[in-house]
Amino acid sequence: MGLQYGCLFPASFTSPKTAFTFAVLDDFLLDNLECRTSAMNYYSKLRRITSSVFPHLVPDRYRELMRVGRQWRQVKQLKWHGFGHEKRKLKAGELALFCPACPQPSVNLSMSDRNRSDPAWLYLRSLVMDGNFKAEHLHPTNPTNEVALTDGLGFMVSDARYKMHLSQVQDIVQRSDCNNHRVVNQANASCHRLEATGIGGCACARHGCFVPHSMVDFQKGERQMNMDYALCQALGYNTDGIDWALTFYDINCQYNKHLSKRIEDSPYLDLPWGMEIIPGIGLWHVHGHQDKCYVRYASNFITGATRIDGEIMETLWAPLNIISPSARGMSTPHRKECLDFQMNDCNFIKMIHISEQYHVIQLANSNAFRQIPLPKI
Repeated sequence: MGLQYGCLFPASFTSPKTAFTFAVLDDFLLDNLECRTSAMNYYSKLRRITSSVFPHLVPDRYRELMRVGRQWRQVKQLKWHGFGHEKRKLKAGELALFCPACPQPSVNLSMSDRNRSDPAWLYLRSLVMDGNFKAEHLHPTNPTNEVALTDGLGFMVSDARYKMHLSQVQDIVQRSDCNNHRVVNQANASCHRLEATGIGGCACARHGCFVPHSMVDFQKGERQMNMDYALCQALGYNTDGIDWALTFYDINCQYNKHLSKRIEDSPYLDLPWGMEIIPGIGLWHVHGHQDKCYVRYASNFITGATRIDGEIMETLWAPLNIISPSARGMSTPHRKECLDFQMNDCNFIKMIHISEQYHVIQLANSNAFRQIPLPKI
């Protein structure tokens, strides 16, 4: 069964009395990813396995599993991303995978070999922005005891700088001159006992991969100040030399109006030099706007957008929403680490299947071409 199945991970580094096998911890992480099993349900299963007749008599080690599970998740991520034996300080988003097909200078694209006569849309970075109000979070009971293991190293942004941005910017509610959209009304949503009313961020619009270090918490609905920070972080990730960015957002007709001014007024917002943002609206949401928005923001009429719907982020929220309720009452760092782990696995699954999907599309296109009837002469 392998050497690792005999290895033990201590529940405490000072006076260990309880230990978990590597096999149990690996099984817990896999159950959490594939079955969206919470730590409470998983530990209940362990108790039933230990004693099927009297599981309530098995000693309670749930807290130890929660603590060790976080540590094991961090160790695994460091190993997977090549930092198992490095002591250097990690940069923002370095424990996160990104789309292998989107243009990334010095990763899958050499800007020095770029032909200057090529149109800018050949090196376009396309993003979709959206919010998710299912990923709520309660106020922590003991915030002073919380310890972050991977703050800002995954998909959720660094806590301190994000809070500084929110404290500096003014929350200006602008009246929409388009149709009355639900997301605008939710900007004043009541937060009740919630520390976060949801999350929002960016993903690549074509392949549906979350962008590292671009996911933010909402404090009171989906406000521009939240999405501004997410967008700037997303456009600053591996975009050196990319001149165009196509962004899809449900309310881009209103959001994009004063975007440049909001970025100029904030010391915590910045865009790559010379980058031009082309606003778009997803093909499903654009039909809820006025007619003039369809002509201006639909991807059908945007140069370089190709055949894309701009709605792929809706499909990414669905599996994440299954784990969100169990993360609702976690400590703030634990919740972010759990969401990071889920989003990283989502990107991993996309990566290993992306070549397979490409061949399927190519085959479908070729079959469709062969089935076109030839005109009779």
